[in-house]
Amino acid sequence: MKKKLFALSLTGMMTLGAVAPSALPVYAVGEGPNYNGNESIQTSNLYTYEEMVKYLKTQDAKQEAMELEVIGQTVKNRDIYLAKYMTDPSNPTVLILTQQHGNEQLTTEGALEFIKHLGTNKTKGVLENVNVLIVPMLNADGAMGDVNFSLEDYVADGGRHLTRYNAVGTDLNRDHVDKLQPETQALHENVLQKYDIDYMIDLHHQGTEYERDGELVSGSMLYPTNANVKPEVLEKSKKLGAVVFNAVDSTGWGHIGKYNGGSGENIGRNGAAVQYDIATLLFEMRGMSDHEDPSRVIGQKSNGYLIKQTVTTLDATVRAIADGSIENADISFWDTLDTQTQRPSEE
Repeated sequence: MKKKLFALSLTGMMTLGAVAPSALPVYAVGEGPNYNGNESIQTSNLYTYEEMVKYLKTQDAKQEAMELEVIGQTVKNRDIYLAKYMTDPSNPTVLILTQQHGNEQLTTEGALEFIKHLGTNKTKGVLENVNVLIVPMLNADGAMGDVNFSLEDYVADGGRHLTRYNAVGTDLNRDHVDKLQPETQALHENVLQKYDIDYMIDLHHQGTEYERDGELVSGSMLYPTNANVKPEVLEKSKKLGAVVFNAVDSTGWGHIGKYNGGSGENIGRNGAAVQYDIATLLFEMRGMSDHEDPSRVIGQKSNGYLIKQTVTTLDATVRAIADGSIENADISFWDTLDTQTQRPSEE
């Protein structure tokens, strides 16, 4: 059962601003720790698919405002879940999407903590003014390592590997035009096309060795970059980014760069913006939970801070949409935010 790292890291360290930044050792940024073969990466500290489902059902039973819906199945017939908070259809709606890539799980851990957070008095009154949709694990087969190809070169321990791809080796975040995979079909047909969504945050992980201004980043962000995105959708996307950047940057331990991403419509943030006029933001947290390249995997001591960064991001987003302050967000910071670069190897 769960686990011990997740509960301790969040209960002990993070009450959304109750701990002064100066009291926190800098694990999300600064010099590390990276994995580099020097410590064990234990996937046993992460929710399995089955544990996630149990958690969602428990929260659904506890929270009056929450409704749990199955939107489809994966290649291996795992149900894909949507946590819904739909107080008023006329309210603005935000979609939170995690784990298109199965080896990028700390965002899912954060999204699950945020679901619990929505059921507490900490967000009292917020859900009256915003609808929240959360897909906490789109690629469950990849997250469980239940795939039709070998993962023997992946570095993690703990009973299972996690991989970027779905069971048949497809990158779901490149399937938003053709929509060939059941996971992508479920997302589009039963979420993106079904609900009137205003904003979407697509949560991912990147490698560990990116920096801005000489410091390793805790993550990076990017708005939709396809040429067919409407100007008003692009502006709303940049405002969403401003809300997130200000929330994370103000912590004192978060350090965000601009992501260098592609412009193809087949990428989630671009596809949703072009096809449905949804304002989108990609947020790439630092480090992955498993990979065949050790340089991409983050050391476990960073887990709690990256989960905290996820919750900080989602809390700030939902509040800014609910109170309308997102409309006044200053997007000028995008003009001076440097694109992250990869730190040169010491070898």
